[in-house]
Amino acid sequence: MSRSGSQTAAFFRETCRSGVVWFVRDEEGSPAPLSEDGTRSLPYWSTRARAQRAADIWGHGLRVDSLPLAAWRDVDLPDAARAGYMIGINWTGPRLVGWSFTPAEALNRLAAVR
Repeated sequence: MSRSGSQTAAFFRETCRSGVVWFVRDEEGSPAPLSEDGTRSLPYWSTRARAQRAADIWGHGLRVDSLPLAAWRDVDLPDAARAGYMIGINWTGPRLVGWSFTPAEALNRLAAVR
């Protein structure tokens, strides 16, 4: 399994166990980096430590925040779908890379673990 694949599997396993999803934000909201194919991804992490590493790498006053898994599933993912965002999962490394999924794909992967 690739590093991104193992990070993705860890995300769904860990969030189902903890019931919490982590993200980074500032006063204006969360970063949504533009990918090479022109889509934007909202990144999420499965642990506070993972999200904190991302905040430290990106800098610019970003802080770590969390939300219940149910709110992510029932509110954030549908909102992201309406806005046309992809969902970044446990991005890691010095350049914060990893896989992104459509909100529907993220919901399907979540359902497969539960």
